[in-house]
Amino acid sequence: MLKATLRSFLAHKGRLLLSALAVLLSVAFVTGSLIFSDTVSHTFDRLFASTAADVTVSPKEDLDEAVPSGRTETLPAALAERIRRVDGVAAARADVKVNGLTVVDEENRPVGPTTGAPTLGYAWNPDERSPVELTSGHTPRGPAQVLLDSETADRKNVRIGDPLTVIAPPGSFPVRVVGIVTFTTTNPGSALLYFDPPTAQTKLLGRPGAATAISVDAAPGVADEQLKRRVATALGPHTYDVRTAGEQAESDVQQLGGFLDVIKYVMLGFAGVAVLVGVFLIVNTFSMLIAQRTRELGLLRALGADRRQVRGSVLTEALLLGLVGSTLGLAAGIGLAAGLIGLMGLLGMNIDAGEMEIGWVTPVAAYVVGLGVTFVAAFLPARRAAGVSPMAALSDAEVAGVGRPLRVRAVAGGIVGAAGAAALAGCAVSRQTSSAASLLGLGVVLTLIATVVAGPLLVRPVIRVLGAAFPALFGTIGLMSRRNALRNPRRTGATAAALMVGIALVGGMSVASESMTASFDRQIDKTLGADFVIQDGNFQPFPQEVTAKVRDADGVGLVVRGRFTPVAVRLPDGDRVETTAAGYDPRLDEVANITYAQGDSASALGPGRLAMDRDFARDHGVRVGSALPVEFQGGRSAELTVGALTDQDAAEGFGTQGGLFFGLGTLERYAPGGRDSALYVNAATGTGDDELRANLEETLEPYPQVQVRDLADYKRLVHDQIAVLLYLVYALLGLAIIIAVLGVVNTLALSVIERTREIGLLRAIGLARRQLRRMIRLESVVIAVFGAVLGLVLGLVWGVCMQRVLALQGMTALAIPWVTIVLVVAGSAVVGVVAALLPALRASRMNVLAAIAHE
Repeated sequence: MLKATLRSFLAHKGRLLLSALAVLLSVAFVTGSLIFSDTVSHTFDRLFASTAADVTVSPKEDLDEAVPSGRTETLPAALAERIRRVDGVAAARADVKVNGLTVVDEENRPVGPTTGAPTLGYAWNPDERSPVELTSGHTPRGPAQVLLDSETADRKNVRIGDPLTVIAPPGSFPVRVVGIVTFTTTNPGSALLYFDPPTAQTKLLGRPGAATAISVDAAPGVADEQLKRRVATALGPHTYDVRTAGEQAESDVQQLGGFLDVIKYVMLGFAGVAVLVGVFLIVNTFSMLIAQRTRELGLLRALGADRRQVRGSVLTEALLLGLVGSTLGLAAGIGLAAGLIGLMGLLGMNIDAGEMEIGWVTPVAAYVVGLGVTFVAAFLPARRAAGVSPMAALSDAEVAGVGRPLRVRAVAGGIVGAAGAAALAGCAVSRQTSSAASLLGLGVVLTLIATVVAGPLLVRPVIRVLGAAFPALFGTIGLMSRRNALRNPRRTGATAAALMVGIALVGGMSVASESMTASFDRQIDKTLGADFVIQDGNFQPFPQEVTAKVRDADGVGLVVRGRFTPVAVRLPDGDRVETTAAGYDPRLDEVANITYAQGDSASALGPGRLAMDRDFARDHGVRVGSALPVEFQGGRSAELTVGALTDQDAAEGFGTQGGLFFGLGTLERYAPGGRDSALYVNAATGTGDDELRANLEETLEPYPQVQVRDLADYKRLVHDQIAVLLYLVYALLGLAIIIAVLGVVNTLALSVIERTREIGLLRAIGLARRQLRRMIRLESVVIAVFGAVLGLVLGLVWGVCMQRVLALQGMTALAIPWVTIVLVVAGSAVVGVVAALLPALRASRMNVLAAIAHE
């Protein structure tokens, strides 16, 4: 049996090649994502471990900043002298590190990354752990001298002696490059500037004698943990965060983890789609191979092979296919990871591909996925093969199981479909986001399974409609192509299912993204009352001098500032909620249209007052007049009174969870040192919008990071952000279509082989080669459009339910992307034509007499 199995596998290797490609793609995305994420993680592990001091003392971080506030937490630089006196300390240095600088050259062109990576400013305190070394020029001395990293200098053509302007949180100041530093470790993509310590303190922090951390070196023989305990004891409990080198490196890796997780999960999403669609392809391929080998399997049974041996033979072929696909997929995954590392290099993150990390988990995952997919996909066809009787060797059975009734599928699909529909209905009427999302996920899975199981039941009624015009348009050829698609509903349903999955995903996400866009447009129109909004291009807070410049610009009538700060609120029901709150100037009503359920802007923005979303307040037992303990960054706390409840949708952007906002006076009292994140500007009387825009852009020319946006610009910005998600979905569709095309090609190729004698007879009675090719193309087109129609119907249902979940978060508009739907249907017809090219060409080149004699 083993010998027969190997010979059978080698005899059909051409037919199995396309299935192996599906396995290859699945495995490649899994292994590529694992290798890439492991390589980047290990690279940064080494970077942070090699640059972290033995012990680091930093300001205590009580709250996470989900939205940047612009505050830089500091501690006294003199603390380093106090730490030096601790037993076991060899050295202690006051460090300065400031994120979010902007640097421009003489022509106001940005000098720094354009990929979203930060520009960082440091105090020049070199030691053996420094990530850079001075390679040309001299160290900075005085407030007008700076060092620049070599990669930024080369990329922006900056040389020693060139003048630059640094736009720092306290304000702008001119500098001249006096030296170039070169990375000795991985460059994470940032631009680095180094100043002498006094300049860093005064120009970057705005506070002489301040530092952002104290780096402590241990004396020989003193362990990091031991030194940490001594330093913490000397400083007193709960005063500062004290971390060992390992803990500091872990903290730095965690901050980077979100970026790495996004890439990893996107890659695994592609892998999941490839696996799901590949399963349909493999099931169909093995089902057809079993049908074509009915006589062969019958002969094996007649010669004495039992059911178990036949089933094992088919599964062995599947595992051989999985083994080949997994091995090739592992190699392709390594290439994919290398490509991603190269892409990161283009974006400024220099990772050495020669240090690629391939842990034991990666090959194990490759073979588990590859072998698992093929084994699961081939199991049902293998069972069917084991059921072939010895008498089948004496018959001319062409396709096994064509005439079997679909009652079992109807019952199973109906039960699962009903459960899925109930879950989606529950999602649509649910009032809790968490439960609605859970029901949505369950409904999507169940309805997908139901559609796949019951798909063959829909083949005849739907394809009769889709192909109704074929006889009129293409005559007998059109009629034959439609009948060929109807001949085996199971096969047609399985072939179309691969395309259906991808299109259903795109349909659902397109409805969700279109609805999000429409909701944001509606809310922007409803809420934003300012003529212009001024923001940083990367949504970072900007220096206060920008606000001063805008106030003094010609034609400006009103400027309302907006800031953000992390807070933690103790609620009456006992919950402690960490969120982001916003602070605004008193004249907020003149630049924004806020709907209040209770109270007004005066009561919301007054001293010691705050406002919150009505639904959030109701869920936690908060009323107007409730006094709530609020914790601010830096350890400050206050008891604020709820002055107003808003009836705003979450899409409006007045904070995050809870919609908390208060007056800037309250924010400055309890969280001083923040910077403005947005300016809402109205024109003065007699000044037109175009004139004001020109004045603002001229005023802000020295600040290239700041952008002036009107209502249309703001909408376009939101559209672009949502489009990123949509592009990802389209990429998933592209992958699904590639595998679906392989499936259609495989099905048609095997179908041509299966119908060799029939094709020979048709050619013998006068069917031209051109007519034969057209017949196969039309069959492919109707199958592809059938899959597209099923996918779109399913996707639209999913999309509407997704919108109901979004509506619970304030995005209440429902929008259907009709243009996308039309393009998808048209595209599916093109997919059908492309998939039929090779099978149709092969069929038309058959020798007529050899085809008639084929068994």
